[in-house]
Amino acid sequence: MLYGIAAATTALLLAAVLTALLRVPALRLGVVERRRQRQRPLPLFGGVAVVLATCAVAVAGDRSGVAPLGSGVGRLLAVGGAVAALGLIADLRRVKARVLVAGTAVAAAWVVPYDEIGVPAGVLAVCWIVFVAVGFKALDHADALAGTVGVVTAFGVGACAAAEVMDGLAVLLSVLAAALTGFLMHNWPPARVGLGACGSLFAGFVLAASAVFTQAGYGLASSAGVLFPLTAVASADVLLVVLSRRLAGRPLLRGGPDHLAHRLRRLGLTPQGATVLPGIGAFAGVLVGVLMHIGWTAESGVFWVGAGALIVVLLLLRVPVYGVRRPVPAQAEGSTRAGRTMATQTGRVVSTQTGRPVSTQVSGHLRVRNG
Repeated sequence: MLYGIAAATTALLLAAVLTALLRVPALRLGVVERRRQRQRPLPLFGGVAVVLATCAVAVAGDRSGVAPLGSGVGRLLAVGGAVAALGLIADLRRVKARVLVAGTAVAAAWVVPYDEIGVPAGVLAVCWIVFVAVGFKALDHADALAGTVGVVTAFGVGACAAAEVMDGLAVLLSVLAAALTGFLMHNWPPARVGLGACGSLFAGFVLAASAVFTQAGYGLASSAGVLFPLTAVASADVLLVVLSRRLAGRPLLRGGPDHLAHRLRRLGLTPQGATVLPGIGAFAGVLVGVLMHIGWTAESGVFWVGAGALIVVLLLLRVPVYGVRRPVPAQAEGSTRAGRTMATQTGRVVSTQTGRPVSTQVSGHLRVRNG
């Protein structure tokens, strides 16, 4: 108990310090967020800090013999580090989504306990781990959202591990939760450092694989009933995006402002509110999952969580997020083109009708307004 508290405190402080220190190198190297428009570039080495803090504290406890992880948990941490490296590559340069999915699937195949759950269930477990890891990467669409949901989920899965007397796994999850908390000191809206694919894939992978370990030896139906509530928010976000893009006729892999926090912001919530509300939902789902795992509530609790998530998805689908192109009448289009005839004078773009500057520079392209 004392070591767990000391390890969590060390991980929290180490992650907070590393996040602050790695911010400047990330800015100098140009490792910044590319998806969202911001007033200032957001460096993405926060995930590196979380991974380093988690691995350093967990390995120190294992090597010292104070809190041995065990062979299965040690392999999980090592493979999770490989997934984090893949995410770091995605932060440094553009990597196709299918590559991330394939790499995460290979990593998941190495950690699933086939001898305890069997091959068919193991294949399903691999798919579920990949789903959750990608879901956590998708949750990184808003400041502090992936970190907040990750902390709540880590405590929940850690409670399940403690109930199964998996001390090494429980320590690892407490260390991960503390590291994410230290990172959140710099990531709370408005964020100064981002988690990136490195941290989000690592957190989602470790949490999903750890949850699978806690359910080894249980039936497939009961295991699924516990696993879904533990990651209900990430699952709801993925379902929301898939349905939204399908209904709009958009490619699934094409990004857009159609995630949970995007829609909550359009409903009028502040950036902090759009993080806190899903965090509360994650806490509710995790609580149901933990209570089901220890037998304090009926297995029907999963249906309540599923129904709640489905209602939220259906309600948020009604929030418009995609722009609608309005047809321009022929006469108006002609006058618009005439008004946009430009001449360059001393490096500025001016209107031939008014002579006033009318251009702005956005992302390296010239955007012209009417004078």
